[in-house]
Amino acid sequence: MKFAVIAPSTTGLTADPSWITAYAQHVEACGFESLVVVEHTVVVRGYASTYPYDPSGQMSIADDCDVPDPLQLLGFLAGRTTTLGLATGVLILPNHHPVPLAKRVATLDALSGGRVRLAVGMGWMQEEIEACGAPFHERGRRADEQIEVLRKLWTGDAVDHEGEFFSFRGAVCRPGRQVPVHVGGHTVAAARRAGRLGDGLQPLGVAGEELRRLVDEMHKAAVDAGRDPSVLELSLGHLVGRVDADKAARLEALGAHRVVLDPSPTTDLSAALDELSACAARLGLS
Repeated sequence: MKFAVIAPSTTGLTADPSWITAYAQHVEACGFESLVVVEHTVVVRGYASTYPYDPSGQMSIADDCDVPDPLQLLGFLAGRTTTLGLATGVLILPNHHPVPLAKRVATLDALSGGRVRLAVGMGWMQEEIEACGAPFHERGRRADEQIEVLRKLWTGDAVDHEGEFFSFRGAVCRPGRQVPVHVGGHTVAAARRAGRLGDGLQPLGVAGEELRRLVDEMHKAAVDAGRDPSVLELSLGHLVGRVDADKAARLEALGAHRVVLDPSPTTDLSAALDELSACAARLGLS
């Protein structure tokens, strides 16, 4: 079982170099596998879209909160850590053209020594996605093709692609890397996408029978695509302050390979580090 920690995005301090450096270095020192950073390219003030992971329909990140670019943030932290995994959770795939994205992710993975995990999502804020230039209701088909383009370019060979949204011939993207791609989401479509195209699933806000259904859908989609479902990872969420060894064991029994832990939203660095230390001790990491 692996344990990741989400950088506390709601505080606005992930863009403070001293604060986030100390936080990331402590995550590493405590023995957690990776640090996970979120993305919102823009937050549209007064958005009408419904946030699906809170009964209020509103996310906890305010529109005046600093939310740095996830890949640039991870690049900054790569130079200040040694072994810590560097993950997105999630990168909103429709916001990005896959050709320059392939270069950015491969460069980060190469320079960090192979520490990158790219968890992608389709996004829920229609206003944000359309501000970035993608039609909201085409984002699923677009994302399937984006993952295909990433995989092709990461071979480092000269590749051709002729699709619905993107096309090129003889394109070479170096350094050549094969970065793991995990699919985030709470829908059957996300689970099937993970099975067909991904290296794992990070389901959000689901448990019990619905979780088992999504895992089954992922495995079935993998088999239908001629892939081995046993190599696909499952990452489940929990709270830093509430997880312990027993709860982790129950998540592992559900098939989890990784627990992605959400910390308390505090701006007090000492309190944030103490919470991580206590969690690591409960889990036997440090």
